[in-house]
Amino acid sequence: MRLKDKVALVTGAGSGIGQAIAARFAAEGAKVVVNYHRGGKHTGDDTLKEIAKQGGTGISIAAEVYNRNEVEAMVQETVGKFGRIDIAVSNAGVEINKPFLEITDDEWNKVISVNLSGSFLVSQIAARQMVKQGKGGKLVFISSVHEDIPFAGYAAYCASKGALRMLTRNLALELAEHKINANNIAPGAIATPINQAVLNDPQAMKNALSEIPWGRFGKPEEVSSVAVFLASDEADYVTGSTYYIDGGLTQQVTKY
Repeated sequence: MRLKDKVALVTGAGSGIGQAIAARFAAEGAKVVVNYHRGGKHTGDDTLKEIAKQGGTGISIAAEVYNRNEVEAMVQETVGKFGRIDIAVSNAGVEINKPFLEITDDEWNKVISVNLSGSFLVSQIAARQMVKQGKGGKLVFISSVHEDIPFAGYAAYCASKGALRMLTRNLALELAEHKINANNIAPGAIATPINQAVLNDPQAMKNALSEIPWGRFGKPEEVSSVAVFLASDEADYVTGSTYYIDGGLTQQVTKY
C-alpha cells in the first residue's frame, strides 16, 4: 500500500478521472476527501461507495474550488477529521465549446475560475497546511494534452490548461524547500462523462481515434495509476513534471 495512512483531498471527484483517483488512493491505503460541485450532476455518494468497496475510509465535501472561503473550510474540515493533509489533487474542471469570437466574459471567466483559479486556491491552501505540518506533501494537478495542443472552439479551456502547466513548474521551485512536490498529469482522450457525446457518436469516435496512435480512448484507471505514483514516496525526487497519458496523441501531427 503506497499511500498507507496518508490523507488525500481530490477535487471534482464525483465522477470520471477524479472518482478513479479517489478510489485508487483508497485502495492504496489513503484516507480520502471527495470534493464535488454543489448542485452538480454528480455528488460524492457514488465515489464513497467505490471507496468502501476498496475497504477504505472517506468523506465527501461540497465546495466550489474557486471560492477561497469554501476551500479553506474544506481543508479545515479535512484536518479536523483526519488530523492533517498530505496530498491535494486539483482535478475539478469545466470546458465550454464555443468559437473565440463568440465566447462571453462570463463563459471565459467560468472556465478560468474553475480550472486555473480553483487549482491555485486548492494548492495554496493545502500547501500552507502542509508547511505548517512540516512533513512535506504532494500536489498533483490534472491538466490536459491541450496545455500543448491547440483545440479550436476551446480557447478558454486551452488557456487554463497551459497556465496550469506553468503554475506547476513554478510551485516545484517555490515549494521545494518545504519538500512539497508539484506535478502535472495531462490526459488525452479518456472515456469519462465529459466525453460522452463523442463516445456515443460513431463518426466522432472514428475521427478521434484517427488522431490517437494507440487506437483507443484511455481509461480513468490509467490516469489514477500515475496519480498514485506521483502522490507516493516513490516520487519524492519528481517535481515540476508533466506526465502525458494520451496513447501517443501529443506525438501525432494533429490536423485542423
